[in-house]
Amino acid sequence: MGLLGLLMMGFVVLCQMKGSAGLRIVIDREECFSHDAKYEGDTVHVSFVVIKIDSSWHYTQDGVDLVVKGPSGEQLHDIRDKTSEKFEFVVQKAGVHHFCFTNKSPYHETIDFDVHSAHFTYYDEHAKDEHFKPLFEQIQKLEEAIFNIQFEQHWLEAETDRQAILNEGMSRRATHKAMFESAALIGTSFLQVFLLKRLFERKLGSSRV
Repeated sequence: MGLLGLLMMGFVVLCQMKGSAGLRIVIDREECFSHDAKYEGDTVHVSFVVIKIDSSWHYTQDGVDLVVKGPSGEQLHDIRDKTSEKFEFVVQKAGVHHFCFTNKSPYHETIDFDVHSAHFTYYDEHAKDEHFKPLFEQIQKLEEAIFNIQFEQHWLEAETDRQAILNEGMSRRATHKAMFESAALIGTSFLQVFLLKRLFERKLGSSRV
């Protein structure tokens, strides 16, 4: 097998990569998603970040619940009250896995959700040859590294977006609070001037009598 054949084989292996199923969704009460894990033994990577809460004046660290169930309905993970989480699990039974989020707050929440898995397929007509085995091992390591980088990058971007939205919301609330306090101070000053004026008018009126 020539160099071109090896390169083509490596390309085919890399083409087996399934891209991240990154979603940004708004949850009212409960929302479920499915992911088809076609091969036992694959590792499924999962992450989510509560990006923002749809309320200008509401700030909370309350998170969401996530329940992961396997193809037969068996519960695999039960995560409670988290604003951000990242985990992985090994597929014990191939089939459609379900990911159900529950939002217990009275506000809509925007969630960044990412799930992916990869199945490494090798065409082994000559792959068992000791000269080719190291090449395939390196391709597998490269593929896994690319997956991990993409997964981590997506999670970090979601965390950055969440922090930026929180900072913007806190800044907006601080501005509104300062404006309200200034208006209250001005109103109090006008009230004091008015009361002092009335007091002096009464004193002048009583002195004339």
